Amino acid sequence: MEDTDRRLLTSLFEAAVEAADPHRALKDHLPEPPPGRTVVVGAGKGAAHLAGAFEDLWPAPCEGVVVTRHGFGAPTRTIRVLEAAHPVPDAPGLEASEALLDAVTGLGPDDLVVALICGGGSALLPAPPEGLTLADEQALTESLLRSGAPIGAMNAIRKQVSRIKGGRLAEAAHPARVVSLIVSDVPGDAPAEVASGPTVPDRRDIEIARAAVRDWNIELPDAVARHLETAPKAPDPDDPAFARDEVHVIASAARSLEAAAEAARSAGITPHILSDAIEGEARDIGRMHAALACEVATRDRPFARPCLLLSGGETTVTLRQKGRGGRNTEFLLAFAMAADGVDGLAALAADTDGIDGSEDNAGAFADGQSARRLRTAGHDPADLLARNDAWRAFDLLGDLFAPGPTGTNVNDFRAILIR
Repeated sequence: MEDTDRRLLTSLFEAAVEAADPHRALKDHLPEPPPGRTVVVGAGKGAAHLAGAFEDLWPAPCEGVVVTRHGFGAPTRTIRVLEAAHPVPDAPGLEASEALLDAVTGLGPDDLVVALICGGGSALLPAPPEGLTLADEQALTESLLRSGAPIGAMNAIRKQVSRIKGGRLAEAAHPARVVSLIVSDVPGDAPAEVASGPTVPDRRDIEIARAAVRDWNIELPDAVARHLETAPKAPDPDDPAFARDEVHVIASAARSLEAAAEAARSAGITPHILSDAIEGEARDIGRMHAALACEVATRDRPFARPCLLLSGGETTVTLRQKGRGGRNTEFLLAFAMAADGVDGLAALAADTDGIDGSEDNAGAFADGQSARRLRTAGHDPADLLARNDAWRAFDLLGDLFAPGPTGTNVNDFRAILIR
């Protein structure tokens, strides 16, 4: 890949991340300070950066606690930052959930709870209901991650197996007013879906969770399956306890893609935003993007060259073998194979939080020569894809993209440049 193309794609990623910067996202959505206390709670990969930005912007005293992924902490003054595991929850996550529940317990009607919620919070807030253990929630998470189910189906189940998700944290804060400031990482930007909605009750009931288990053939741990047979009803959005609450989506994939598109125009490239809400198997979405890019590269349709294809959303990976990688590298390896030999293409796929899967890269770069380069080096790209080993493929090529934790999370960012 040409260095100029790599730099351009990197700058577009940076523009997308900047659009979701915590200070920028928060400043226009702050509520009025209350007569009583201001208690901040939060969860997600960008929660610590959101907390630090909130402290900088808030004109009154505040206190509270947020939880983020291990290694994603940031300096704060009065808001405690806890760290826990992602994507499979751990004991520190269980302690963090209790800390958030404790922080909102005993508040009065003159107090304000500000909830800073962003992607990754589902794993960071394990709180198994009575009769279940952390081990049960860990086993559930591992089963969900293997299933290939979309995020909406996974969250429908998670909400029924928790003392904190599905609006239960807001319920615990009553009679205090709760204002949720949400950085969306979910297709469609439904606030109740981000981090499984700890402060946003949802109308989707236990039957929808049971249907998700059936539809996606999810193998539940025995204890979780028994719980879903008798789980109590989740909080109702129409409950008067939530009447004073507010919910604001302060950053999203749509806004970040629009920022990247504007940056492309400034560089003289015509952008086309395909969608900010693409779901499906990462390898299938990679092949679809490759088919479109190759059509443009070889026939100048449906778009004329030079142009840029942008998309966002959250793909999934059905684990077939235990390779190393994440959904963005899997997307790109399938893309590279489908675009094999086509000139004029340069692509970047990366998670806007800075981490793709469980490795230390956000994603990778690929072009029409990536698959050929792998074969020349003695590696079969099809075999690497079959083993879910896309990280290794791009590590071998030296094309991993590792900007480090960004402090925000609006999900996947995909940019395909067609010269």
